[in-house]
Amino acid sequence: RHVADFQLSIASVTEGSSSDCLAQDLNLQAQKLAERLKCDAVVSEISAGPGTVNFTINRELLARTVLQQVLKDGSEYGVKSELFSTVPRQKAVIEFSSPNIAKKFHIGHLRSTIVGNFIANLKVALGHEVIRINYLGDWGMQFGLLAVGFQRFGNKDKLKSSPLQHLFEVYVQINKAAEDENTKKLAKDFFRKLEEHDEQPLSLWKQFRDFSIEEYIRIYKRLGVHFDEYSGESFYQEKSQEVLKMLEDKGLLQKTVKGTGIVDLSEKKDLSSFSTVMRSDGTSLYITRQFLIISFRDLAAAIDRMNKHSWDTMIYVTDKSQSNHFQHLFQILKLMGYDWAERCQHVSFGLVQGMKTRRGEVIFLEDVLNEVRSRMLQNMASAKTTKEIEDPMDTAEKVGLAALIIQDFRGLLSSDYQFSWDRALQSHGDTGVFLQYTHARLHSLEQMHGNEQLTDVNVACLQEPSAISVLQHLLRYDEVLYRSSQDLQPKHIVSYLLTL
Repeated sequence: RHVADFQLSIASVTEGSSSDCLAQDLNLQAQKLAERLKCDAVVSEISAGPGTVNFTINRELLARTVLQQVLKDGSEYGVKSELFSTVPRQKAVIEFSSPNIAKKFHIGHLRSTIVGNFIANLKVALGHEVIRINYLGDWGMQFGLLAVGFQRFGNKDKLKSSPLQHLFEVYVQINKAAEDENTKKLAKDFFRKLEEHDEQPLSLWKQFRDFSIEEYIRIYKRLGVHFDEYSGESFYQEKSQEVLKMLEDKGLLQKTVKGTGIVDLSEKKDLSSFSTVMRSDGTSLYITRQFLIISFRDLAAAIDRMNKHSWDTMIYVTDKSQSNHFQHLFQILKLMGYDWAERCQHVSFGLVQGMKTRRGEVIFLEDVLNEVRSRMLQNMASAKTTKEIEDPMDTAEKVGLAALIIQDFRGLLSSDYQFSWDRALQSHGDTGVFLQYTHARLHSLEQMHGNEQLTDVNVACLQEPSAISVLQHLLRYDEVLYRSSQDLQPKHIVSYLLTL
């Protein structure tokens, strides 16, 4: 017996609470209602179940409707659904990836990159306007240290050819020497000159930044990711002073006995909840988002983006250890009188354990990409089904990336998970590799049988149960997209694809 397509629960439409109605009454009412209802061109069968009326849709109509829609909308299938007709088109600013120059690009940045990219792609597909921002850690005392390190250990050619790796190595070396008072003093002097816009330090800093961004762009391209804007903490140097003045003018900035600057976030104004914004020596805190410290630069960046882009929603994609930071950021903006702070959103994700390359710990994004490519190449070489491929390296990289992304997107974003190369790269089961294989097989079917547009389909040939369940599944795609667009979780789409 086939399963009905739709079901009406009698208890949900009868008066009085369902506990008043005995089960047999409900069954009887279902029976009576089912007998009074008539089938038509859409509904081919109506029957009563335990307290329910069940409807079956005309199977040929189902096949014809779904296929016509798929053929008509092509790659826009699902996104043109009337489900989205009431959703206003919006402008969204999405800040994601955001690594620190000269520091490790760790697995959290990879998660932020692929999650942010997913949200941006989804919004664009649904007709919204999206601005993708990479907010680099490109300012702060560490640049004083880095510059001193570069003067001692740096190499101009290495800086040009592999800036991220070279700056990281220099940073590690100088950090070992950083206990030395003289080194500390030199680093402080350099950073002070940088803040005073001294020509020479500024040009060295600019080289660090420009070469790094060039390399990031090249690596992001391998991931299929791009940004509309590379901004960074350095952009909000001067504007952060304006924010400080605004906080003072509005009477929001309080000084503690120790001279630290804080903003009271408590409802009763009893300092039961506050945010630290300034050190006792008067310097605005360099971003250490982990410790509930709001830097004026974050506030300045949010205000500036509103002025520049007048967005409808702004989304920050970072790991969940920063949830409190963003809660405080949005609260302070609201206290400053910016009502749009309510339209800011933090999409947080859990931590990934165990992502190591053969060379050891993940230091650069490039290590991950190279690792996934070499492991996938190995798997392809040992698989019997692998056909001759024009560019095996490129194929290995793309299939491997799909594997990484699907493994990451299968659960709730907020869940932590243990990463496993072997599990991610399996060719069977719920994996990205299997999705890519299926996709490739469908393409080769198209090539073998020609893929010209069909105009007349004999839907009578599509009546067996397996065909019907594929059609029913295709029919649900817009609902799945809608769910993902509401909670920004990729797992709905991933499980839909794996089922398909």
